[in-house]
Order: sequence, then structure tokens, then C-alpha cells
Amino acid sequence: MTGIAALTVSLPLESIAPGTHLTTEGTRIGHLYILESGRLIVTRGGVTLATIDQPGAIIGEMAVLLGKPHSATVEAESECQVRVLADAVDALTQYPELLLHIATIACARLDTTSALLVELQHQATDQPREQALVRRILGALTALPRGSRGNWVDHE
Repeated sequence: MTGIAALTVSLPLESIAPGTHLTTEGTRIGHLYILESGRLIVTRGGVTLATIDQPGAIIGEMAVLLGKPHSATVEAESECQVRVLADAVDALTQYPELLLHIATIACARLDTTSALLVELQHQATDQPREQALVRRILGALTALPRGSRGNWVDHE
């Protein structure tokens, strides 16, 4: 067993029925979920953002690490099996390899997002509104979240 499966094998495994919400936009539960099998749908503001069906995908990390309510609803589209890390902020101190894995995923997403935004900026050379929006998004990617001091004290 390697990777995320090895890091999470000791966590409780739960079966999730289709239609069940793992997270609900605007709520806080403090848990992380690691998908073992099945298919999840991610929506925000009624807009479908993603479908998750890759084993090892982590759900709920943004809310846990930012100490904020969930920004999206994650619903089981099919029968799912998930590993559950309850009270994740405290528990992650016992799983530093998992925390590093989550940080690596977040950095990879940020890298991909910024590269796509640069590409979009190049394509929008004759579209001032689109260029302004891309500049605004790129600026947001480099800023600390509002009210954040950028450290663990934010969770206390």
C-alpha cells in the first residue's frame, strides 16, 4: 500500500448513500473525508464545479485549513466509501504526512490555476473587462485571506 491509502488506512471507513451530503455550503463540520470509491458532485451557489471519482481525493480540506465554513456542497452521486478524519485540525497534528500531502495538492491546484489564468490573460488582449477580471483573480491568489494572520492561531 502506498501514498494516501497508506496514510489513511487506520481511519474509520463509512458507506455513503447516493444523495447524502458530505459537506454543505455555509456549514462547518471540521471533518476531512478521503474518497475510497464512488462518485461525488461538488456544487457552489448552485453551479456544478467538479465531479470527484478518484480514490484518494480529499474532501473538506479548505474549510478545515482555513477555519471557515464549507465553500461548496459535496454530494454522493453514487454509493461511496470514504475514510473520515474527525476533528481534523487537531487530528492533523498526528498525521504530518497527510498534512504535507494536502499542502502539496493545494500548491499543485494553485500552480495549475495561475498558469490557466496567465493563458486566459494572453487570450484576452483585446478585452479590457476580461483582463481586469483576470488581474483581480491573480491578485487574490497572492493575498492572505481577509482576517488571516497566516498561522495556526487562526484556528484557536
